[in-house]
Formats: sequence, C-alpha cells, structure tokens
Amino acid sequence: MRTLYAPLAVLLLATWAASARAADSSSAPDAAYIHSFEKWKAAETDDLKTNWLPLVGLFWLKPGINAFGSDPSNAIVFPKGPGHAGEFDLDGKDVTLKLLPETQASIDNKRVTSAKLEPDSSRHQTEVELGTLHFHVIVRGERVGIRVKDSDSEYARKFKGMQFFPLNMDYRVTAKWLPGDGKKTVQVPNVLGDVMAEPVPGTAVFTLGGQELKLTALGGDPAKGLFFVFSDTSAKSATYPGGRFLDTGPVTNGTVVLDFNRAYNPPCAVTPYATCPLAPKENRLAVAITAGEKFDKSLHAHH
Repeated sequence: MRTLYAPLAVLLLATWAASARAADSSSAPDAAYIHSFEKWKAAETDDLKTNWLPLVGLFWLKPGINAFGSDPSNAIVFPKGPGHAGEFDLDGKDVTLKLLPETQASIDNKRVTSAKLEPDSSRHQTEVELGTLHFHVIVRGERVGIRVKDSDSEYARKFKGMQFFPLNMDYRVTAKWLPGDGKKTVQVPNVLGDVMAEPVPGTAVFTLGGQELKLTALGGDPAKGLFFVFSDTSAKSATYPGGRFLDTGPVTNGTVVLDFNRAYNPPCAVTPYATCPLAPKENRLAVAITAGEKFDKSLHAHH
C-alpha cells in the first residue's frame, strides 16, 4: 500500500511547501503598501506635532471668575506670558474671556479685550493667541476647560518620531461587519475617569492566528470608515496600556479591513493634556497584537 500513498504524500508535501512559501511572502508588504503606510505615518506625525506635542496645559474652569496668567497667585497658572493676563468667566457652559488693558491677545489676527469663546464642541472653535501661546475652550461631559499650546514647544522639536513594529501583512485582516441596531450602547471610559455610553455602529468579527476575535466600533460611519479603540496583551510590555486607536476604510459587501499595522497611540501617550477614550471591556483582546505603534514607557517621563 505504501507505493500507492507515496505520490499523495509527495503531493501533499509539495502543496504544503507552496502554501508555506505563499504565507511567508504574503507577510511581507509590497512597495505600494509601504508607500501608502509611510504617507499615513507622515500625516499622523504631523498631527502630533501640530496638535498634541505642543500642548502645555489643560485647566478645568470653576463657575464664575477664573483669573489667569503666569503669576502663581492666579487660579489658572499659564506656563509663560503676562503675570496677570485677565480672566475666564464661566456661566453654565459659556466662557467669556476678559483681558486686562495691557494684555496683547488676538483672535483671527484681530486684537481683543473681551470675547465669548466658542468651544471645540461647536463648529467654530475660538482660538486665542497670546504671544507664542494659543488657547481654546474644550467641553468634556460636564467639564469645561482651557487647553493651551505653545507654538515654540521644545517637546515638539525634540520628538523622535513614532515607533512601529515591523510591517506584517498577517495583521491586515478582513472582518465580517455586523451592523448595530442603533439601540445598543457601549460604556467607554476615558482618562478623566468619566464613562460615556456611546452608541454602537456595529461589530467586526475576524480571525487572527486561528482565533476568532471581535471588536466593537466606537464611532465613524460604515459608508466612510469606522473608529475602534482596543487593547491587547502586548500592552504589558510594548504598547500603550490604555489601548490603541484604529481607523478603517468604508464597509464593503458586509466586510471591513482592519489593518493593525496602522494601530496608533492616542494623544494621551504623548501628553497629559489630552482626554482620550480608553479601550472598553468589549475591546480588550486576550491576544498579543505585535503590529502598529509601540510605546516605550522609559521615554515617557513627560516634560
């Protein structure tokens, strides 16, 4: 009987070798993929350098008058600028800026002495310039705060760049998309300790390393692209502990591509002045995803 099975064994072995080779070559990205990844990474790095690395403060306002300036006697102490600049008046969620006559500040390149400040939750966030400092109002749940950045930020200048695992095509998976019913919500915690109930657009179901996994989308639109926050066991040593962000393209024919090579850290990984969502318990995976952006704790003893 052996003779009969020998060709089959040879055939099986040859097929196995070919599939092993195919699997091996499919793990390495092609030039077009590398090019598009580098372009995406450059845009992410630019976002960090423009919006997040230059942050120098986040101050939550109390109802009524909040005096601000660089003098320590102020309720809100700015890192630089005039000792006494003026005040933020908080009424409900409305913030009015009132400046002292000698304070040189501008909105849209026009000098101002007082102004109602539109928050980041509105369409037209008001950005105030005070020397190299820029600040605006943010609303987070019931909290209203002033977020400050410095266009002359040493931290942004010294930024070493985003660090990634080697690109690996095994971590680019096609998931089955199960749309939500519009009623279900997921409890999303953030770094402030708040928990928000977010409506669930749906769930992506996929296989990685032979294991079926699920991730619940926390935002986005199936027609344009979805947003996920997830964590995995690589967070113990190599990735950001609070979880990483992942954006996708649109859902097509009931599927969506999850490319974990493009998993990236929330801004909280580089600044204490961001208010990031953390991975909800539904999205804490019991596997290690050694793809995407890394996090080196030793480099992040911030400022």
